[in-house]
Amino acid sequence: MQASPHITSNCVHGQVVQSYRVLLTVMLTSTPETAAAPSPAASASRAAPASHYKGVVPQPNGRWGAQIYDRHTRVWLGTFPDEATAARAYDVAALRFRGRDAAANFPGPADADELTFLLARPKAEVVDMLRKHTYDHELRQGLRSVAAGGHMAVPRVAMFEKAVTPSDVGRLNRLVVPKVHAEKHFPPVMTMSCDDDDDAAAPPVLLAFEDGDEGGKGKVWRFRYSYWSSSQSYVLTRGWSRFVREKGLAAGDTVAFSQAATATTTTDGETYYGDKRRMFIECRKRKRKDDDSVVVDDVPPHAGARLQ
Repeated sequence: MQASPHITSNCVHGQVVQSYRVLLTVMLTSTPETAAAPSPAASASRAAPASHYKGVVPQPNGRWGAQIYDRHTRVWLGTFPDEATAARAYDVAALRFRGRDAAANFPGPADADELTFLLARPKAEVVDMLRKHTYDHELRQGLRSVAAGGHMAVPRVAMFEKAVTPSDVGRLNRLVVPKVHAEKHFPPVMTMSCDDDDDAAAPPVLLAFEDGDEGGKGKVWRFRYSYWSSSQSYVLTRGWSRFVREKGLAAGDTVAFSQAATATTTTDGETYYGDKRRMFIECRKRKRKDDDSVVVDDVPPHAGARLQ
């Protein structure tokens, strides 16, 4: 039995009307924003490209972030308006965290004053300056100090000081270090006889001190550090007589020892303490008289000037 042509025409007409209704609903409910909204796949394809700078990552807002890893931990350095500025922030952090030979985005010899500026400050302080975008200002202030004082001031912490005795500056070629300060500030040493000057008897411990006097910046003094069992005293020996001679020390003058406020970080990122830290030595001379005949008695090994 065949369907009536009239019935077939009504069915086709109904399908056309239904299609128009669907199309009209879509047109009325759609907006320019939804019509133009890209698919998630399209959004991902248009994401900001990765930076070719080390330690620089793109941000969703169009800015650029900088980060560095320290002992397998990510340290965020902040966000910056462009890639180059973020890359510079990474280089600053790398210089502080890993030393002058760290891989950098802008390779070149590290500025000595900037390196001193960085090593004189804790890592957290440097990171804070980068995040707050105050590093360049702080560095300029430091460089102004260089121009004014002739050197980059390194924050230091006093260890101890001692008024040298006649035997300290005499022919014995040794400075007796007060026991309480030697055991607190200097590394352990092996026992040796005071008559034994052979390195084979006990492995020598060499202590390096940067010259803290105004006229001796950059000079490093190295002394052999030992413990003499016969006199039960800690002493600085080899190299001491030269220090006495060049400084013109006399009995009654004061020798002061200090250390940098922060530990020294080497090029491989390791932080050293103990005998590897930066230490300083300086002297203060007492007032001289033309007929100076004052004699300062020697002091026992355990005596010495205490910190104020």
